[in-house]
Amino acid sequence: MKALTVRPETADSAAVLDLDLDPIDAADVEVETLLVGICGTDVEIVSGAYGTAPEGSDVLVLGHESLGRVVRAPEGSGFAAGDLVVPMVRWPDPVPCQPCAAGEWDMCRNGLYTEHGIAGRHGFARERYGVPAHRLVPVPAALGDLGVLVEPTSVVAKAWQHIDYFAGRATWTPRTVLVTGAGPIGLLAAMIGVQKGLEVHVLDTVTDGPKPALVADLGATYHSGGLDSVAFMPDITIECTGYGPLILEVLGKTGRDGITCLTGVSTAGRSIPIDPGALNRGIVLENDVVFGSVNANRKHYEAAVAALVAADRAWLGRLISRRVPLADFNDALHRTPEDVKVVVQIASE
Repeated sequence: MKALTVRPETADSAAVLDLDLDPIDAADVEVETLLVGICGTDVEIVSGAYGTAPEGSDVLVLGHESLGRVVRAPEGSGFAAGDLVVPMVRWPDPVPCQPCAAGEWDMCRNGLYTEHGIAGRHGFARERYGVPAHRLVPVPAALGDLGVLVEPTSVVAKAWQHIDYFAGRATWTPRTVLVTGAGPIGLLAAMIGVQKGLEVHVLDTVTDGPKPALVADLGATYHSGGLDSVAFMPDITIECTGYGPLILEVLGKTGRDGITCLTGVSTAGRSIPIDPGALNRGIVLENDVVFGSVNANRKHYEAAVAALVAADRAWLGRLISRRVPLADFNDALHRTPEDVKVVVQIASE
C-alpha cells in the first residue's frame, strides 16, 4: 500500500513508498485513511530531529492526526462499515506504569510508551490500517472531514481539564484567558475557552492572513506584537508557541493565583539570562501554578469530539486552509502565510 514514510533521524528523507505491511488482523477494525493533518511534530521528524521506526523496519510511516472510515469491523466491536473514526496516538507502556494501567497513558511515568507516526509505531498516512476497537474514537457523521481536528483538539481538551482542576483549588473563579500563539492549537484552545464562557484574548505576531479574523469571529480579542500589547493580567495563560523568550515573559504576566499551561515544545540550544530568584518569588508569593501538558487519553478525545460538535462548523472549516494530495506531500510540509491547518488527502475520493 502507498504510505508517506521517513527514515528516522535522516533529514529530508520523506517519501511515498509502496510498503508490504503486515496483514490486518481479523480481530481488528480495518480503517481506510481519509485525511491526515500536518503539524510541527511532523515537520521536525522530517527534518531528522527525532522519530523512531517500529522494530524490524527501516522507515516510519508518518501521520498521527488523522480521520478514517471503517471498512470492516468485527461483530461486537461497536463499529460498522462507513463509520468515521479517529485512532488514538499513544499506546501505554508494556510494563505498565500506574497511570498507563489506569488508561492515563498521556501521563506515563517511565517513558516506555509508543506513538503512531512518532515513536515505535507506524502512523496513519497510509491507505489502510487495522487497530483494536478500543483504540478508536467514534466521530459523528455530522462533523464529516472536520473530524481530522479531533486529535489536536484532544491536546487542548487535556490542558483545559487540568486548568479546571487547578482552578478548583480556591473559591475564586477565573474570568480572563490569554492564549499565546494563533496556530491550530492556540485557536482550538481559545475555542474551548469561549465555550466555557470566559473572556478570551489571543496573542500572535501577524497582522495579516486568516488568524485575526478567526479570533474575532470566535468572539475573542486578537493582539498582535509583543506581550506588552496585552494591557491586563490574565487569570489563565495557555502558551502555545514554545518560544523561549515569550515563555519567560508569560510566567510573569498572570494575575494573583494565576494558572499558566505550557503546551508549546521549545527548541533547545538557546541561552536566555533570567533572574531565578525574582521568578521564584513572584510565583510563590502570588500562589501561581505553572504546568506542562502534552498528549491525551480517551476522555480527552471524547471531550474534543464534544467541543467540535458544539462549535460553529463554518468557523472550524476555515481552520483547514489547504488540502494536499498524497503525491504532493512536500507542499503540505511548507507553510504559507495563509495557512492554519494543512491536511493531506490519503483516500482517492
